[in-house]
Parts: sequence; structure tokens; C-alpha cells
Amino acid sequence: MQVCSNNQQMLDVVSTWKVQGKTIAFVPTMGGLHAGHLSLVHQAKANADKVVVSIFVNPTQFGKDEDFDNYPKTLEQDLTQLEACQVDAVFTPSKEQIYPNGFKSHLKAGSLSQGLCSKSRPGHFDGVVQVVHRLFEIITPDVAIFGQKDYQQLLVIRQMVEALSLPISILSGDIVREQSGLAMSTRNQYLSGDQKELALKLYQVLIQLQQEILKTQDLNVAIHNSKAILSQDFKIEYLSVLDANTLKSITDNTSKIAILCAVFLRSTRLIDNIIFKKG
Repeated sequence: MQVCSNNQQMLDVVSTWKVQGKTIAFVPTMGGLHAGHLSLVHQAKANADKVVVSIFVNPTQFGKDEDFDNYPKTLEQDLTQLEACQVDAVFTPSKEQIYPNGFKSHLKAGSLSQGLCSKSRPGHFDGVVQVVHRLFEIITPDVAIFGQKDYQQLLVIRQMVEALSLPISILSGDIVREQSGLAMSTRNQYLSGDQKELALKLYQVLIQLQQEILKTQDLNVAIHNSKAILSQDFKIEYLSVLDANTLKSITDNTSKIAILCAVFLRSTRLIDNIIFKKG
């Protein structure tokens, strides 16, 4: 496994593979790897000849008072896990490599970035598309894999790729959950044992809401009841039921539904979702 800490090293590795006619799959991460990330790596390996994983905590997608300075940094453990997965290359750039002096991206996230997470995190998705586009420029993958847990991000990236006509296939990986049902997240490290027990309630409420949606016509009542249950233990940022393709209100033409939520358990922000077919 090759570890590339600067752009030129990564460019050289990719260039060699391209000459050999190899296809490249890319998994961008911010480190703090867990089984959810590794599932994306396995999916990448199944879809290309070579796999690159990046580890870069992107400052431009963190807002004021967010956890950029405290975000878990576990590079040695991450590299050990990736080597065990037989990843071909890991890109571990510094901020200066991604954003050299004088570099300024004017790229903005599209319409799918509106609402949901962006309400409490203004500019977040602009930072996401800017860093992902920058990484795409350096790695030039044929395929890139993103997790479904960050569902709005997944759609925003797909929208960017389509708008810029980038020759990259964007694939999504299923949410990987702990045995309890809690969606795996690097930020779960912030939770105490008691808080993890409470956090299980989030997925349970989403499952219950899905069942209510499938059997009732009164969507507003179902959402109201779910919020009432969640508010007992969580501070709710949003709980929305939307068209999974457009992130707009459900219509008669909706074929797939997304239940999307973000909550705070004490100071830890948790997101989760369920995507399912209508009817």
C-alpha cells in the first residue's frame, strides 16, 4: 500500500495506473475509520482495478463552533485498517496541498444543498463540493463511493458531477449499523456508554415512522408523533419526510421516500435516514 502525502506523489501513482489501463475507485474520508468506511472500500474494490482512499479533515466544511479542532484523528489505526483491506494507495494531504496559497474555489453547491443540514451549517456543502472536486482533480477516479448516511451530501455530489459533466460514476454504500441499530459514525466516539444507549432510540423512531407512513395517509400526524418521542431525549434539528430523489415534498409521482433527521444528544450531533419505496 502506497501512502502519498503530497499531490505530486499521488499524481505519479495515478499516472502509472492510467498508463497500465487500470480503472480507479476513490473513497474520500476524514479518517476516524470504522466498519462503515471499510464497507465503502470493499465496494470500491469490487468496482475498479485500483482503490484510493483519502484521509483529510477538510476545514472549509466546518462552521463556527463546530468540532474541527477536536475531530478524531487516528491516522496510524486508519492506515493499519486500510492495509488489511489491501487498499492500493492512501492520500493524506496537508491543508496546503489541497488549498495552496492563492487557491480560491468559486464552486458552489447546487439546489439540493438547500434545507436540511444547510440550515444549521451555512456554507457546509460549498466546502464539501470544493474539497471533493479538488480531490477529483488530483486522483481522477473512474468511480467514487459515498455513504448513504450522509444522504444529502450524496445527492449534492451527484448533482455537482452531473452539472460539471465529470466522467465519474458516483455510487452509494448502505448505512452500516452497530448491532444495536445505531448508525456507525466517527462522532459516536464522543458518546458515553449511557448516551449510546439513548442514541439507539433514534433509529427505532425512524423505523416506527416508516411503518406509520406506509399504513397511513396523515403524514403530518406521523411526523408530529415521532418528534414528540424524540424530543424526550434529543434536541431535534430536523426530522423530514421527502422525495428521495428531489429532497422536495412528496407528491403523487414520488416513487422513493427519504426519512431524514439530525438531532443532538447533549453536544453530539447525530444524523440518520431511511430510504424506501413508496407503497
